[in-house]
Amino acid sequence: MSRLKAVLFDIDDTLFSTTQFARIARWNAVKAMVKAGLDLPEEEVLRELEEVIAEFTSNYDSHFDQLLRRLRPKSLDRINPALVVAAGVVAYHDTKFKELEPFGDVFPLLRALRQTQVQMGVITHGLTIKQAEKLIRLGVLPFFDPRGIFISEQIGISKPNPKLYALALRDLGLAPNEAMYIGDNPTHDIAPPQSIGMTAVWARRASRHSIEGTGIEPDHIVDDFEQLRDILRTRYELDV
Repeated sequence: MSRLKAVLFDIDDTLFSTTQFARIARWNAVKAMVKAGLDLPEEEVLRELEEVIAEFTSNYDSHFDQLLRRLRPKSLDRINPALVVAAGVVAYHDTKFKELEPFGDVFPLLRALRQTQVQMGVITHGLTIKQAEKLIRLGVLPFFDPRGIFISEQIGISKPNPKLYALALRDLGLAPNEAMYIGDNPTHDIAPPQSIGMTAVWARRASRHSIEGTGIEPDHIVDDFEQLRDILRTRYELDV
């Protein structure tokens, strides 16, 4: 086994629970919209919002506008719908300030890795500014090599295309067997890097994806980053 020279991370549901954050943020947005004059039960609005997100994807910019178009509440005859949408947007973004934080064992791992000679970076799928914002709000950006942030939209290659991983290795001057990747989605984060010779770790604690029936076999499976630190110490002889 070649000496491990880089540890690269996914962001969503790997460094923090995207699912839990989204649930809280959407609920806060719905409550704010109802308070602003959307005269409908909160549970009904939330169900419709979840449907809008499922249909238009989470990267769509106008969820709340579409929500009002679908609901067509009579209350909008009396108030400006822009104010209702703005209330939802503000509440959602306020939640980012209060609730967006990494798992508790992320900083200890990153601090320990920083004391080694191992490079640290990110390979993430999503919109450029949205993913970059997460790194900044989570407070993890200072730990990563400035040359080691690879965002699918910015690169022009989307997961699960293994070319995204190959490009990252090429830019960092790494051979595939010198790099480890940690992610939550077996089909996006395990199979593609393995296909080019990288070591892939499935971080399953917040994963929404089952590995059953996929035929994918991660090199390692961890439920938290303490387990990952143990693997890095015992299998890769890193002083973490």
